[in-house]
Amino acid sequence: MTRSTTDEAAVPPLPSPKERRRLREAKSLSEEEVAAAVGVTRATVRSWETGRASPRGRKRALYAKLIAPEPAVKPPAVKPSVVKPPAVTPEAAAAAAVPEAAAAAVPEAPDLPVAPAPAPNSDTRSGAEAPDERRVSPAEAFDELYARTAPGLVRQAYLLTGRRALARESVERAFELAWQRWPEVAVDRDPAGWVRAAAYEYAMSPWHRLRRTHRQPDAPPTEPGKRALFDALLDLPPAYRRTLLLYDGVGLDLPETAAETEASTPAAAGRLMTARAAVAERLPELADAAPAEQSALLHDRIGGLARAEHVPVPRPARAVRTGSENKARLWTRAAVAGVALLIAVTGLTLHTAPTHYEQPISPPERVGGVPPRGGPQKLTAQDLKLQKSLSEQLAHGPERLVPQLE
Repeated sequence: MTRSTTDEAAVPPLPSPKERRRLREAKSLSEEEVAAAVGVTRATVRSWETGRASPRGRKRALYAKLIAPEPAVKPPAVKPSVVKPPAVTPEAAAAAAVPEAAAAAVPEAPDLPVAPAPAPNSDTRSGAEAPDERRVSPAEAFDELYARTAPGLVRQAYLLTGRRALARESVERAFELAWQRWPEVAVDRDPAGWVRAAAYEYAMSPWHRLRRTHRQPDAPPTEPGKRALFDALLDLPPAYRRTLLLYDGVGLDLPETAAETEASTPAAAGRLMTARAAVAERLPELADAAPAEQSALLHDRIGGLARAEHVPVPRPARAVRTGSENKARLWTRAAVAGVALLIAVTGLTLHTAPTHYEQPISPPERVGGVPPRGGPQKLTAQDLKLQKSLSEQLAHGPERLVPQLE
């Protein structure tokens, strides 16, 4: 019995594994509840959210319906001919001007650490585009994202590694990778988060310890308070340091922090509490503060430390794009040359290889235990001379009888 594919075709495509987990936690559903509703185990749900597997058939339809976001309620349409704009009185205009003046008086938030907003035109997947907006080329969108997020990411990478040169290299390497995969990054829900995760992964690689220039961190700040926070951050394990920086520094919530660090939400919460306790031992003002006050205080202290330090300015966006294209071109040429060399070596081997098997000749060796040869001995030179003279001389006398032929 064959199964019809109409049911599977009617199911909408599932979001990415990272988005599946976010949608589930946004609805306050646990893995056990989803597993019980779909009829699978908790490990299966976790494999769906990590990308190791994907649901099929009826389970796919149930899972997609379970994590589907709530549809937005649209206001009822009102005909323009019926509704008339209300008359604006001077009193109403004066009242409306008060919030605008108050909003203008609010100071801007620091550039670090905050969670950067998605890049412009990042919602092009839905097809929604304002009629007045002009289309932005991929290079322009990349340059805008680079100019808006690269300086802050360099400061974050410096707090993560304690090395200025490595921080700049990590950010530039992440943007080069983003330009190579720009069709994927441009439609991502958070392009800045994609680049941030790539920069963090490169900066935290243990292979940098083998490089002489990155074996030791740079000199710490001279101010005692900032130096204590700097040393406390570098003394944390890399995973705990990254969790603390994302949650209390950048400002991500706990599920997004857990997803970016590839950990479960309880594990990310445990790392965060352990890191806060370790930092509180170095900073006395954090010991007596409440958890909410600790988060706000750490946000201010980490932001002040990042802004106070002088970090190298990243290269222009055009130089990063050019370097990414040159590296991709170089790797492509190297791959083509390697394949051509492999083909040439294979052809030469097939041409020079023997067509049949030739048994090798064994080397000579002395054989022992063989008895000596029997029979007459070998004639000497004198014996050979005597034999020759006897055969040449004719026989005379009765002593010898010479046969006569009749």
